Amino acid sequence: MNPSTAFATVVVDELIRCGVREAVVCPGSRSAPLALAFAAADRDGRLRLHVRIDERTAGFLAIGLMRGSGLPVPVVTTSGTAVANLHPAVLEASHSGLPLIVLSADRPPALRGSGANQTTDQIKVFGSAVRLFHEMGTPVREAGQVAYWRSQVARAVANATGARSADPGPVQLNCPLSEPLVPTDGPEWPEPLHGRSTGPWTAVHAASAQPAGVSPGPRTVVVAGDGASQAARLAAEAGRWPLFAEPSSRARTGPAVVSAYRLLLQASPLASEIERVLVFGHPTLSRPIAKLLARPDVELIVVAPTGLWPDPARRAASVVSGLTVTGPDTTGWLQRWQDADQAARPEIDKVLADRLSGPRVAALVGAAVGADGMLVVASSNPVRDLDLAPVVPIRTIANRGLAGIDGTISTAVGAALANAGPTYALIGDLAFLHDSTGLVIGPDEARPDLRIVVVNDNGGGIFSTLEQGDPDHATHFERVFGTPHNVDLGALCAASGTPYTLVETVEELQAALAPTVAGLDVVEVRVSRDGHRPIGAALVAALRQL
Repeated sequence: MNPSTAFATVVVDELIRCGVREAVVCPGSRSAPLALAFAAADRDGRLRLHVRIDERTAGFLAIGLMRGSGLPVPVVTTSGTAVANLHPAVLEASHSGLPLIVLSADRPPALRGSGANQTTDQIKVFGSAVRLFHEMGTPVREAGQVAYWRSQVARAVANATGARSADPGPVQLNCPLSEPLVPTDGPEWPEPLHGRSTGPWTAVHAASAQPAGVSPGPRTVVVAGDGASQAARLAAEAGRWPLFAEPSSRARTGPAVVSAYRLLLQASPLASEIERVLVFGHPTLSRPIAKLLARPDVELIVVAPTGLWPDPARRAASVVSGLTVTGPDTTGWLQRWQDADQAARPEIDKVLADRLSGPRVAALVGAAVGADGMLVVASSNPVRDLDLAPVVPIRTIANRGLAGIDGTISTAVGAALANAGPTYALIGDLAFLHDSTGLVIGPDEARPDLRIVVVNDNGGGIFSTLEQGDPDHATHFERVFGTPHNVDLGALCAASGTPYTLVETVEELQAALAPTVAGLDVVEVRVSRDGHRPIGAALVAALRQL
């Protein structure tokens, strides 16, 4: 067995021992030993392999797999620009705390700086975005290599999952591989390649932290941002405090949820009475929330189990790793918010009743997903539209680490492959076009049960709702921000053989959402960009009349 093959065999085995169950491989020559080792593990039923021809798509496929399963996922690339194409996914994984493992194949150090083909400086190419970078030595035929390879893989997985730091995120193992890059005949390896009799080479256990106690008293609200988890819901219910939960918070359920919080913060006098905010997760969606967290008259407590915490306004009074609520609020504070929310819902429905709009589509899609389903929602308008919809108990996934539109289709495909039930994706037209290669899935690859609903307003609809969308800036708005593209999405779907449906009415959308999700299909809903800004203003105005 040659050194590159031995290295790849050991690395893949140790990754599996450390809990890896899915892997993504991109084609390449220098990465061939790792690709072949993963393919052999897939053949033996030890993990499931996914092959993609586009590294950016591959990276976001891994993001989706991790969001769906919670387990670390390695991505294998060859050397050169292939590695750089993973950078958007690495950044999303870093800011979302996802255990992405980059296995970047490389030329041996002797070939670097020599003009050798497809060779560049891959050392710490992702900078501070990774929790760990390690340059694996070029494999050589000598005793002691197996312990080095296995212990380093176990360390990398521990760093990726945050086993000790409680700060999960991406890691990079740069793997210089020498020829031959395919299995060859030769002498036996000088030591056994197998690892421990059970489990990983190094078992890494979590450190513990004591929760802080929080008493009732100040008028408190709980803000649950992306990835907040059920801890936010439990705290709100224990304290009888209003819960402002984003769709991807994993806390948007239960009796404390205020569905119209974003509008009420702009339209209700209750907003001015808030005295304390408990923040869980990573709030990213709403300017009203950002303004609330920046208020100097509000005490801000951030609950962050990791070493990092969100505090963009620099107003946090304290940061705790967890909390316990010592008693409930008995003043009727939660009830007042619930009454306001209940009064707001019919007013919201009236504003949205006349025609198909982003919020109306989001509400219909959310209702169609069902308790057993999962919804992947794109950044920009779709996630904000979903935030206005009635609360439904569905599992919602979104790439809110950096809130980019990169790789949304691939993320949805990965999440669907990891999900046991039907999966839907709610996505805008620009995000759809940005990752259209995510529809390219080879004939030998596992195919998702995924329905993608594209809200097509022919451009950058979210800018219509921001400062740039003010009529005073109309001269350059359409070209620079509106960015119309006039792409025929049906033809684009046809190019990849993806079933496609165009709907133009509420009834047609309901009919398109009704069939069981089986395989991959696309539903396009065309809406007007001209309506975004007036609808937003009308919603706030309607609630101010209550």
